[in-house]
Amino acid sequence: MISIIFKNNLIAQLKKRRTLVVGFVFWAVCGSCFAQLFGAPSAPEPSTGLYKKSLVTFKSQGVAAANPLAVEAGFAMLKLGGSAVDAAIATQLVLGLVEPQSSGIGGGAFALVHDAKAKKLRAYDGRETAPAAAKPERFIGSDGLPMKYYDAVISGKSVGTPGTVALLETLHKRHGKLPWKKVFEPAIELAEKGFPVSPRLHEVVKLDRFLKDDAAARAYFFNEKGESWPIGHPLKNPEYAKTLRSIAASGSTAFYSGEIADAMVNAVRDYTDVAKRGDLTQTDLANYQVIERDPICFSYRAKKLCSMPAPSSGGVAIAQMLAALERFPMAQWGANSLDTVHAMAEAGRLAYADRAQYLADPGFADVPKGLLDATYMKSRGALIDMTKSMKRAEPGTPPGIKVALAADPNIALTGTSHISIVDKFGNVVSMTTTIEDIFGARKMVRGFLLNNELTDFSMRFEENGKPVANRVQAGKRPRSTMAPTIVYDAKGAPEIVTGSPGGSAIANYVLKTIVGMIDWKLDPQAAIDLPNFGSRNGPTELEKGTPVEALKPALEARGHTVSVIDFTSGLQALQRTYDAKGQPTGWRGGADPRREGMVIGD
Repeated sequence: MISIIFKNNLIAQLKKRRTLVVGFVFWAVCGSCFAQLFGAPSAPEPSTGLYKKSLVTFKSQGVAAANPLAVEAGFAMLKLGGSAVDAAIATQLVLGLVEPQSSGIGGGAFALVHDAKAKKLRAYDGRETAPAAAKPERFIGSDGLPMKYYDAVISGKSVGTPGTVALLETLHKRHGKLPWKKVFEPAIELAEKGFPVSPRLHEVVKLDRFLKDDAAARAYFFNEKGESWPIGHPLKNPEYAKTLRSIAASGSTAFYSGEIADAMVNAVRDYTDVAKRGDLTQTDLANYQVIERDPICFSYRAKKLCSMPAPSSGGVAIAQMLAALERFPMAQWGANSLDTVHAMAEAGRLAYADRAQYLADPGFADVPKGLLDATYMKSRGALIDMTKSMKRAEPGTPPGIKVALAADPNIALTGTSHISIVDKFGNVVSMTTTIEDIFGARKMVRGFLLNNELTDFSMRFEENGKPVANRVQAGKRPRSTMAPTIVYDAKGAPEIVTGSPGGSAIANYVLKTIVGMIDWKLDPQAAIDLPNFGSRNGPTELEKGTPVEALKPALEARGHTVSVIDFTSGLQALQRTYDAKGQPTGWRGGADPRREGMVIGD
C-alpha cells in the first residue's frame, strides 16, 4: 500500500497531531486528505474499496468522524476551547456538505452526551417524525400490497419532519461553550469557497440511479455532461451556506418556519404523480420537539455499557447479544474463529427476532421493559447450540408484555454517519446521524437533501390480524438501529466511545468492535478492522474478501445459510488508555477502513 501524497503543510499538521492516514495514491487538494477507492455498490451504502488506517494516540481531546474535512472542523472547535458538543455540531454541519449521501440537516440523529461536570449521561432523540396526516396504510398501494421499496423512497411520502437542527440546538444550549455562530463557520466557509469532491462522494454519485431525477440535485452533483464531478473538483454549495447563515443567525426557528420550511413543504408535494406527493406541513415542522430519554445501561465482563433506548433498537439488540455471549469463552476462541462467528450469528438471530416483534417508538407502542431483564436475556442466550444453527429465531416472551403484536419483516438499509468525540474537560459525545437511504429521498432543498426516514416504518401495518409495533402513525418516530454507545471504566469514567452507520446491521458492527476491544484486548483500529459478520435473523452474513469468508463451508455444515456480501460499516471508536497501575494516560482512536474517516487529537 502506498502513502497518500499530502501537501507539505498538511503533513506537518498531521504529524503534530499524531495522526497518520495511509491509503491509495490520489491527487490531494485544499489541504485535506482523501484516498482513491474503487468498488461496486452494496447495501446499505455502496462499497468503494478500502483505506488503510493506523491507530491514533492523543492526550486529552480528539474527534473521529467519516470525512477528514469534518474531523478538521470539529477539532478546530476543540482547539478554540470548545466542548465535545461544539465539536460535534461543527463536524455534523460539514458532514452534511462533504458526505451528503449519509447525513445532513434534512435528517435526524441520536446523541449520547456524557456531562463530566454533572457526572451524568444524557440521551437525546432527534429522530424524524411522521406528519400529522400520516396513516398506517401510507405505503400500501392501490392493489392492497406494500409499495416497492424505491417507489416509496423516491417520493414525498417518505419524508419525515427533520430533527437534526433541533437536536444540534438543544445540545448546544445544554452543553455548548462556544458561541452558536462560531460552530457554523467551518461549514459555511467550505460551502462558499468549495471543497474537493472525495473519491467516495464521486463514486456513490456515479452509482446512484435516482439522483438525476431531481433538478436541483442534478445541477449540483453532476457536470454539464451528466457525469459525477471528478475526484478533486472544487464543489461549491452557496445555497447550503445561505441556509446555515440563517440558522446561525436565528437558531432553529429559521429552519422550522419561514422560507426554509416553506421550501421543504413545497418540495415534498412537488410530484406530478399524486401517489408520490407527501403531506409534510409547516405545522409539522413548527411542532417538532427533541426528546431527552433515559439511556439504557447494561453490563458485560464487569464493564458498564450505555446506549440509545427506543425508538432505537440498536442498544437493546447489543445488550441482548452481549448477554447471550457472556457465557462463552470469547477470549479463548479469538477473532474470526468458527465458534466466534457461529455464536455471534446465533445471538444476532435471537436479538433481531425480538427487535422485529417489540421495538418501536415508546410513545406509541408498549415496548416491554423485560427485553433487558437479566433472567430473560440469559434464557434467550441458553437457546444457542454450538453444534447447529437455529436458522431462524422466534421472538421471546419477555416480562411486561401488554399488547399482542406481529413481527415486522422490514430490514432497513440506510445512509448514515457516526461521530465520536472527547474533549479536554472530560465530556464525551457519541452521535449517529442519518437521512435513511443513501442520498435520502433524492430531493434537494436549499442546498441540503431531504430524508426518506418514513420508509424505516413497516410497509405493512398489520400481520395475521395483529398490529405491527413499527407501523406508520401520525407524529410517530420510525424505529432505528442506530446505536451510539459509551463504555465506562470501574471509576465511572468513559472508556470507549463508539458507533457506526450501516442500517439494520449497525448492532452487529458495534457488537464486533466492543467484543474486539473487551474480549480480545484489541486497540480501536484493530477492532474496527476486523471482518464484519453476523445475522439479522436471516442468513449468516460474511464480509466479502475477508478471512471469515473462508468459514462458509464449516458454517454451512452447522446448518447456517451463508451470504457473502459487502458490509460497508463506518465505525469510529475512541478508547481511554491506562498505565500499569490503572491510572488514565490518554486516548487512542480508530476509523473504519471501509470509509474516508479519520481521527485527529492532541
